[in-house]
Amino acid sequence: MNQKMTSAALALALSAALAASPALAGDKDKEKCYGVAKAGKNDCAAGPGTSCAGSSEKDYQGNAWKYVPKGTCTQMESPTSPTGKGQLQPFEEKS
Repeated sequence: MNQKMTSAALALALSAALAASPALAGDKDKEKCYGVAKAGKNDCAAGPGTSCAGSSEKDYQGNAWKYVPKGTCTQMESPTSPTGKGQLQPFEEKS
């Protein structure tokens, strides 16, 4: 593979990564909020054996996050959270 082709492939991969993630794209007005996503609506991180975005299996899963406006996470409802609100870190869901 020549250098021109390698550079183009790298640029394409970087563009795809930036488009897929608001945080990577420099969106400093968002934060990851755990326990607020509905099943299959998470932005990423849904535990071992999952592929990422859209992989949460239940509503308000404690190890699945969604991007929300910065400063709003801990005000959002999360029935599975120990505090009843979204969390900035993964948590063990209450029964």
